[in-house]
Amino acid sequence: MKENPKLTLIQYRLALAREVLADAQKLFQAHGSPRSIVNRSYYAMFYAALAVLATIDQGSAKHSGVIGLFDRHFVKTGLFPKELSKALHRAFDLRQQGDYGEATVAVDIEDATELLESAQAFVAAMQGYVGNKELIPSKQ
Repeated sequence: MKENPKLTLIQYRLALAREVLADAQKLFQAHGSPRSIVNRSYYAMFYAALAVLATIDQGSAKHSGVIGLFDRHFVKTGLFPKELSKALHRAFDLRQQGDYGEATVAVDIEDATELLESAQAFVAAMQGYVGNKELIPSKQ
């Protein structure tokens, strides 16, 4: 049976999303830094968004491009609720703040906890979508 490169890419990106989400959960349980929890939670969402974008042969080299494409093709069309878009935007903003923000603007444990919960829901929704979508063309 011939390998489907599109399916391989989608599965790889979802596996990456699950891996970094597990890292975020481990950091949280070990009382790791909120900044690191936010970073890993955001990347779980980012990789999951890349996976669903691959289902429609879309993608971007920029994080803002991925978020914009996700909104355009999946939220504005009603495939996903606006809450998932808001969570992704919030994750992006918090990750930017944590990774590049001034030292006087700290990411706190409440932010990290909220984002970890959002990331878990986001990744689950993306996995559910991919699992319900027929990605391999049927033989004719």
